[in-house]
Amino acid sequence: MKFDKSLLKTVFFAFGVVTFVIATYQTVLQNDLVGNYWIYMISLGCWLPLQYWRRQEARRAKEIEVAKQVAALNKPTAGKKSPKKKR
Repeated sequence: MKFDKSLLKTVFFAFGVVTFVIATYQTVLQNDLVGNYWIYMISLGCWLPLQYWRRQEARRAKEIEVAKQVAALNKPTAGKKSPKKKR
């Protein structure tokens, strides 16, 4: 069975949003930010891996793009001969 990383991302996203909403509601209801700080930290703990994975994917996409550009620049041109210098 292959592990689906997108499912994990969805679960982290959903759990992060739900805990943030619950923490905000409890803070407004109880007027106590310090008492609900731990719920905010759970939410943050769900968001940090998502941001890390997004940056990794962006870096990989950029590396692929640069590799394609380098390959295009190094590709020999057909039909053109380089001029030889006379000695």
